[in-house]
Amino acid sequence: MNNQTSLVQNIFRLILAAFMIYAGVSHLTFNRIDFQAQVPDWLPFEKDLVVVLSGYVEIALGLGLAFWKKQQVNFGWALAVFFLLVFPGNVAQYLDGKDAFGALDSDKARLIRLFFQPVLIVWALWSAGSWADYRAKKNKN
Repeated sequence: MNNQTSLVQNIFRLILAAFMIYAGVSHLTFNRIDFQAQVPDWLPFEKDLVVVLSGYVEIALGLGLAFWKKQQVNFGWALAVFFLLVFPGNVAQYLDGKDAFGALDSDKARLIRLFFQPVLIVWALWSAGSWADYRAKKNKN
């Protein structure tokens, strides 16, 4: 496993980790209702349960990304998968026209937000060295 990441990558990894911890805590506290707007109606679970569980996952991913250096590559992949898994909720919020967070109060704002999901995925894979590790392993074979 290649844990060779640059100073810039490590700074961005820690920023992303802090963002995830903050988002997770906000799932459990002051943004709990707003996050329920992102849970698709077709999901067969109570919206509050999904918000609470995803909050705990975000906190765990953020803490792991920040502090478990030996596993940062794996946490980068896990976070990228998490961002993929929550994307349908963002799409549902756009399609259903549900407002949240004060800023997601128009179709334009909700649509623009969708384009940030790939950025988050790339950010997770790059900052944790996950993509470089994958390429290095692939080149060995």
